[in-house]
Amino acid sequence: MSEDAVTAAVTATVVIPTYNGEHDHLVETLTAVMAQQAPFSWNVLVIDSGSSDGSVAILERFAAAYDTFRLHQIPNAEFSHGGTRQRAAEMADGEFVVYLSQDAVPADPTWLARMVDGFSLSDRVAGVLGRQVPRRWCFPLQKRDIGLVFAAQGVDGAHTVYDASSLEQGRARYYSDVCSAARRSVLLGDVPYRDVPYAEDQAFGADLIEAGYLKVYADPARVVHSNDIALRDYRRRILDEFAGLEKVGVVLGRPPVRELLRELTGGVARDILFTWRDRTYTAKQRLKFTVTAPLYRYSRWRGKLMAFRREEGQSLEARRKSERGD
Repeated sequence: MSEDAVTAAVTATVVIPTYNGEHDHLVETLTAVMAQQAPFSWNVLVIDSGSSDGSVAILERFAAAYDTFRLHQIPNAEFSHGGTRQRAAEMADGEFVVYLSQDAVPADPTWLARMVDGFSLSDRVAGVLGRQVPRRWCFPLQKRDIGLVFAAQGVDGAHTVYDASSLEQGRARYYSDVCSAARRSVLLGDVPYRDVPYAEDQAFGADLIEAGYLKVYADPARVVHSNDIALRDYRRRILDEFAGLEKVGVVLGRPPVRELLRELTGGVARDILFTWRDRTYTAKQRLKFTVTAPLYRYSRWRGKLMAFRREEGQSLEARRKSERGD
């Protein structure tokens, strides 16, 4: 779509960063986004960072089919989770910038309208967080984690508001760009995204609350999302997540061995019980997840330990440089 085709009266711009999403629910996500029914004007901005699979062809097909769909391409070396989302805010025309992962599928045609509804609660609302519903085949540890995180965010079917008075509550700081939205004026003013490679969403969520703005958890705005991640890759995923948190100021503690023992006893027992109670799993999946439950728990603990050791090593190197006067 040409720049001239974008109208000035756009309420929301849906931003989707993409990279090699051909087999990562990309078509499913885009189809669900373009089927949204909202009582306001909206458009879509996709920023692809050097996909080498069939993603660009898919995106070009959608751009040709919809005047409200814009594709922007950047080299992979220019991508960062925080910097690219801030760049998207600068390129967007909507009053609200709605961020969505390439593998997060809106659950129904009212998703976008319900996200934007969160801003109507107060002019001080700067960020809105939608709910994630795990895919039915998601492995039990991740499926339980997603369910517990979002059940703690607020009341089912309602919008919950958080402000600075609730900062001590862990859920008040929680934020995820899998499905989120922000006022563009705030992004371009008081609270831009930090230019960090990971955990940009957690940093933004904390920054906007500390700046005196409100965060809203919009439970009715739901997307189907969970990572299609194999056991062999799970440890690395946890390492990346915790290392990312460290980069935005979260001090990591060494996960004690007693935590591993809890993971391999009570944690595994809960996962297995959950597996056999979850009727969306097939019999084959139940057997598989029963056998692999201890391995997923160990991988999560090991990933945390690796992230701590990386942080510890970086701190030691920084001290050595300081002592040498580098």
